[in-house]
Amino acid sequence: MKRYSKPITVLLACVFAMAIYSCGGNAPAADEEEVANPQTPVTVTTIANSALADSIELNATSTFMQKNYVKANAIGYLQQVNIQPGHYVEKGQLMFVIKTKEAQSIGNTINVLDTTFKFSGINRIRAARNGYVTDLAHQVGDYVQDGDQLATISDRESFAFVMQLPYELKSVMAANQNITLTLPGGEKLSGHVASTMPSVDTLSQTQGIVIKVSSSHPIPENLVARALIIKTAKSSTPALPKSAILSNETQDEFWVMKLINDTTAVKTPVKKGIQSGGMIEILSPRFNPTDRIAVTGNYGLADTAKVKIVKP
Repeated sequence: MKRYSKPITVLLACVFAMAIYSCGGNAPAADEEEVANPQTPVTVTTIANSALADSIELNATSTFMQKNYVKANAIGYLQQVNIQPGHYVEKGQLMFVIKTKEAQSIGNTINVLDTTFKFSGINRIRAARNGYVTDLAHQVGDYVQDGDQLATISDRESFAFVMQLPYELKSVMAANQNITLTLPGGEKLSGHVASTMPSVDTLSQTQGIVIKVSSSHPIPENLVARALIIKTAKSSTPALPKSAILSNETQDEFWVMKLINDTTAVKTPVKKGIQSGGMIEILSPRFNPTDRIAVTGNYGLADTAKVKIVKP
């Protein structure tokens, strides 16, 4: 009996080792399977009907379309100057008093000789329109010639914003007769198209659009505002968030990752339309309201990728 004790011991040791190896070998296989089929965490969304508008922002500059040039009506000396640059003047307001050089030289000699003559040599110049004094060329005591420019008045009634519109967008102005202007600082003004300039800029090929605005306070000249022009608007159209749309390097192909079940996402080519406010119109294909589209975690996923839905 002692001859067989050693082989039996060896046999039992081999069986025990094989059992340990077979039990421990399952874990690496499971790990390899998980590595071969990774699941990418994604959040999903569904198609929604949204109001979208394709718009463009253009610059509009404030200006006084008409300026009145106040000129001397006689040769003489300025006795009074009743205005200053930046002052607002009313129509008919006295601006300048000119004493002719003859009156300055002769004085009251003629009146002493003939009391009925009533010669003064004083000429008064008044404002022809309401507006702001934007230029003052002479002061009291200056000698001026007949026709010399004394001041410039910017006509308040002619104040407007001029927007430079690319000529190829001229057709969209029919639907944009009312325009909202945003001033520096965020103030918004409502305006309407008053007229169109009869020429275009040679280099930029833009046409001036005159926009009249109503404001409760004066607006300085040469202020640049932003004008929002709507090119296309749709009240209800299928749309997805911008992050759900993927594209190639040349951005001529677009697709989304659509989930066909809880763990698989397939590449679905789409044709997009207008974009507004972080949403993009989907022209084709037509998705069902229950279709789930990956909106995050979708970048770089291959076709029929394994995914795991997580809460946003």
